[in-house]
Amino acid sequence: MLHTIATILWKDLKIELRSREALTASFIFCALVLVIFNFTLELGTEEARRLGAGFLWIAFAFGGVLSLNRSFALEKEEGCAKSLMLAPVDRGAIYAGKMLANSIFMLITQALVLPLFAVFFNVPVASKVPMLALIFLLGSLGFSSVGTLFSAMAASTRMRELMLPLLLFPVSIPVLIGSVEATAWALGAGPGGDVSFWFKLLVVYDVVFITVSFLVFEYAMEE
Repeated sequence: MLHTIATILWKDLKIELRSREALTASFIFCALVLVIFNFTLELGTEEARRLGAGFLWIAFAFGGVLSLNRSFALEKEEGCAKSLMLAPVDRGAIYAGKMLANSIFMLITQALVLPLFAVFFNVPVASKVPMLALIFLLGSLGFSSVGTLFSAMAASTRMRELMLPLLLFPVSIPVLIGSVEATAWALGAGPGGDVSFWFKLLVVYDVVFITVSFLVFEYAMEE
């Protein structure tokens, strides 16, 4: 199973390194969202810290959808989906490889967008990078775990670009809220008390939805 996961992960990473389509589209979209918010709202430093976490995760969520839409669309277009279904491997391993690839794409986009956020909103983030990296990791795993499953389901529909966000956003609300609250706390504008609840929420969400998606993925791959 580990060999299958590594093979699927390497395949997706290699394809993206060659084309850079998903990363480029996701990064440009996230940058545009931050630019629009920056020029639309007159934000002081305190307001930027208070609202910046929400702006960041709005950009990450919609940018992530662009990347997730391509996760299984390429498999369908090139006729590889049937080959994956016929392969004598556990389909849960296919899900794990795809989910890890989508999480890595999302993390790369976040690493590129964070400096832009710091410049646009005049919010220092250098000393907060380790904590933000942990929050981004937990949030990306949760978002990608559900997004990969729904991407496989939406890829078989004619309106997959519309179907994926309609399925994904309602289910991903808990992980987005937890990520926003934890990011706001890391930036110094969150609740002054115990924020362990939001970290526990992210961890529980990741564990539950990765497990459930792993178990039901084989049914999502069926036509």
